[in-house]
Amino acid sequence: MLTSERRQILLQRLAQDGRLVATELAAEFDTSEDTIRRDLRELAAEGLLVRVHGGALPASPAVQPLAARRAIAPDLKARLARRAARLLRPGMTVILDGGTTHAALVAALPDDLELTVITHSPTIATLLEPFPRVDVILVGGRLLRHSMVAVGAEAIEAFLRVRADLCFLGVTGVHAEAGLTTGDHEEAAIKRRMSAQAAETVVIATPDKLGAISHFGIVPLAEVTTLVIAKETEPKLDGWNGELIRA
Repeated sequence: MLTSERRQILLQRLAQDGRLVATELAAEFDTSEDTIRRDLRELAAEGLLVRVHGGALPASPAVQPLAARRAIAPDLKARLARRAARLLRPGMTVILDGGTTHAALVAALPDDLELTVITHSPTIATLLEPFPRVDVILVGGRLLRHSMVAVGAEAIEAFLRVRADLCFLGVTGVHAEAGLTTGDHEEAAIKRRMSAQAAETVVIATPDKLGAISHFGIVPLAEVTTLVIAKETEPKLDGWNGELIRA
């Protein structure tokens, strides 16, 4: 079997099973584990999977520039956002992460909803300008251009001083074992702090994020209170006891 053929089969198997185990694959293809590990290294270098101990897991395609992410499934994001907006109640204090899905969430808010929103996203803060009853607290720090959010010690320290009812957290991967992940270590750190400062953490997840992982862990899936997903998806969330909302 040609190397290219074997690697294509590996990708097909990964899409089907959600993980690859090197020892099992070496036996199946009657080749060495070193050969399989070399295949996985090359596929990981192309961004097609993420290597873990003993094998690999699906890589999240959501780790793309912001401009590219804006064009991904805007109608679906709007549908999920409309359902997620129903979780908000007047008078709540909410931590709102950046990202295109949360931009859709802002668009879904009732015009007269009274909220306090704490965000490290200048983009989200600007989108909230038309809402006269939303008090916006903008957290500053070093601007991570990939996501247009503030990161770093200054931003983490600012979040340490707040307490929120809900945190709407943006992620690139939702996985039963790996938990919530993202593609930047500083962004993972501030997301972890944002989640810790809220009574409940909510994740709005498009299908491309379910069952996928990125390189930097945020929190275990057990720390997610509510997951909002498309009704046509069937995520593998074994052991998770949170609220699953389908939209």
